[in-house]
Amino acid sequence: MKPQSLEMITRLVGFDTVSRNSNLELIHYVRDYLATHGVQSHLVASPDGAKANLFATVGPQVEGGVVLSGHTDVVPVDGQPWTTDPFTVTEKDGRLYGRGTCDMKAFTAVGLAMVPDFIARGLKRPIHFALSYDEEIGCFGAPSMIDRLVSDIPKPSAVIVGEPTSMRSIVAHKGIAVLRTTVIGHEAHSSQVQRGVSAVMTAARLVAFIEDMMAENKANADPGCTFVPPYTTLHVGVMQGGTAVNIISRACTFSWDIRTLPGDDWHTYLTRFQAFANTLLPAMQAISPQASITTEVLADAPPLQDQGGEAQELVFDLCGHRHTDVVPYAAEAGQFQERGFDVVLCGPGSIDQAHQPDEYIDIEQVSACEQFMEKLADRLAN
Repeated sequence: MKPQSLEMITRLVGFDTVSRNSNLELIHYVRDYLATHGVQSHLVASPDGAKANLFATVGPQVEGGVVLSGHTDVVPVDGQPWTTDPFTVTEKDGRLYGRGTCDMKAFTAVGLAMVPDFIARGLKRPIHFALSYDEEIGCFGAPSMIDRLVSDIPKPSAVIVGEPTSMRSIVAHKGIAVLRTTVIGHEAHSSQVQRGVSAVMTAARLVAFIEDMMAENKANADPGCTFVPPYTTLHVGVMQGGTAVNIISRACTFSWDIRTLPGDDWHTYLTRFQAFANTLLPAMQAISPQASITTEVLADAPPLQDQGGEAQELVFDLCGHRHTDVVPYAAEAGQFQERGFDVVLCGPGSIDQAHQPDEYIDIEQVSACEQFMEKLADRLAN
């Protein structure tokens, strides 16, 4: 691992960019760092101005370049039993510990650390940096940046999204839709169930229906599917409702996600869910006309489909093997692909360490990423 890589990883991890916080301090640091090397950055602000994406080009403004894409936000550390400071890189036993070392600041840091080398090589085709916000809470930031990449830069030949893949080529990932359902019932004394509409118990029936849909997918899964698990999943992660054990609950809210296989459409599950909800409403509204079941979509990121292409071939060459894989999590790669980019996931670190207390990346993975970037620079300089 090169000293400049360690320094840049340390810098980026030191910014507390948990998604609930602004990422502007990190973005401004990267902008100023690139400016010292004569590279102009372009910021794409969030609607409220509290966060921003950044894209920048090293090399000539010509077609055929490569986009290095990474998100700047990280997941919270609240309640996790860390044994080191999450926002200070700690080197120990061949590993770098800290929030974001694995997911996914190391990839971005290695690329940024090599900017002087990229410039010195006299690239004939450019390397574009594309840094986003709010990936961890629904891939909200990238679309506005991708719009600008489409309009403002010569078409690149490949986008490499540096999620932690252990430097393997990931050619497909699942999509995700995040939803929130609110049930409004009618309060009454729990001894008089005939006078009330229990929002909690109605929500429980809805949650069971969600699980039943996933059970159908599991039962009908294609044994040849390479995803684990090999079917579209539906999961309820948060549920809140009721005020006391002896009060029939008036309100209950639960949040759920649908992680779709490429080729599957989450809207079909929402349609089935709403149809089932509608069968419950007549009995609810016979007691309280104000009773209701509403669902809102909080996030929607498409899957990445395996379409072959130049990005895959490029990563095969840079990694020195043709092994491919798929992952069950969602990423911004599907959003790039949706806008016509040729895209693949490949980055240092293992997803097994992501989001964990004492998150870490093996130093050998950082070194592998450095070699990957050097080969990329060689390719674009010739």
